[in-house]
Amino acid sequence: MTSASLHSAAIGGADIRNVAIADRPGTISPNAMLGLIEWLSGDECHALDEAGLISGLGRRLRSLGLPLNRLTLHLMTLHPEIIGRTIAGAPGEPIEIHDRDHGAAAPFMKSALHEAMVTRQTVVASSHDPHGGWDHLDIFVGRSLVELMIVPLCNGDGPVSLATFATTRPGGFTPSEKLVIERIIPPLRNACELRTLRQIELSLLDTYVGPMTAQRILAGNIRKGEIETMQAALLLCDLRGFTELSNRLPSERVLELLNAYFDAVVPAVVLKGGEVLKFMGDAVLACFPGYDAEQASNAALEAATTIHRRMADLAFPDARLQAGIALHYGAVSYGNIGSGRRLDFTVIGPDVNLLSRIQGVCSDLNHPMLMSGAFRDQVRERAVSIGEHDLKGFTTPIELFSLPATGS
Repeated sequence: MTSASLHSAAIGGADIRNVAIADRPGTISPNAMLGLIEWLSGDECHALDEAGLISGLGRRLRSLGLPLNRLTLHLMTLHPEIIGRTIAGAPGEPIEIHDRDHGAAAPFMKSALHEAMVTRQTVVASSHDPHGGWDHLDIFVGRSLVELMIVPLCNGDGPVSLATFATTRPGGFTPSEKLVIERIIPPLRNACELRTLRQIELSLLDTYVGPMTAQRILAGNIRKGEIETMQAALLLCDLRGFTELSNRLPSERVLELLNAYFDAVVPAVVLKGGEVLKFMGDAVLACFPGYDAEQASNAALEAATTIHRRMADLAFPDARLQAGIALHYGAVSYGNIGSGRRLDFTVIGPDVNLLSRIQGVCSDLNHPMLMSGAFRDQVRERAVSIGEHDLKGFTTPIELFSLPATGS
């Protein structure tokens, strides 16, 4: 790629006053420059989200006289679905935020932005250079930009993020304007790294433990033995015939089918306000907190029916996926258990045990969905009794119910 490169060593040590004088008119005062750096490092900027950061920075750079027509941040992250986030701003326009999935990297790989990321050096790319490689990217298309200054934001470890500064002015940025941009990069890098770490922290916690548990961890409730009791609708979904699938098919294929099954279950739970508490092999344990009993139970029932509907749409030549779902409303003790530095959040209690036993009856009777009397009492749908059943660990028989449409 034949784009001119600026190395921070070449201009970073220069005196901004000397460069500004050489470029007159348009001198940028050292005090104004210092004010911008202090803002990037201060409490006001610290409290802003990504959109507020790019809006405030763009406004301040333009107030210094920079002909800034497009400012973007490309913040790389750690996420199972998203490779990074682009935040873009322009004068008089709302801030744009684009989450980029892992499959959307191809256009970026052919751009000057990728060169800056790989070389970890500032790249200045002109629109007149046919190899500049940036005007095909969605955030720059149709903006008549003349020059892009692409600056890597190199953190202590992890992937390199980027900041881009673009202008429509003929001739591009002057040397003093480029120096201003270079001088703000250290505090901008720190501000972006802080936001990236926040995003990584939240996304990893949300991915691996769920939002409810993530909130507890971030609030500092991480000591072993800290228990919270709550009322919630509970759902336990179990994949039928998983052992047979595991024995018959290659492990890679079993994993594909298992993920297809989870893709039918988890979104249905989340859509109705539930939270997945555990993946237990081929089973999913979920709860629906934050509602009253009727709302929680109906949300769980709607999630269960959605799961069955989505699984009915799954068609594979080598497997037929079916599930049994147990539903119950009751009290659970939710907290931190384990030993030393290896702890886990889980739910325990008699109602969790009952849910598990109901699931066992689902499996024994090959029934798609069963619920307890406590759950039946809360839902609007008419449920019918399938009789009382002796459940292991319970001294008296428990009456179970099903919906007529799903009864066997």
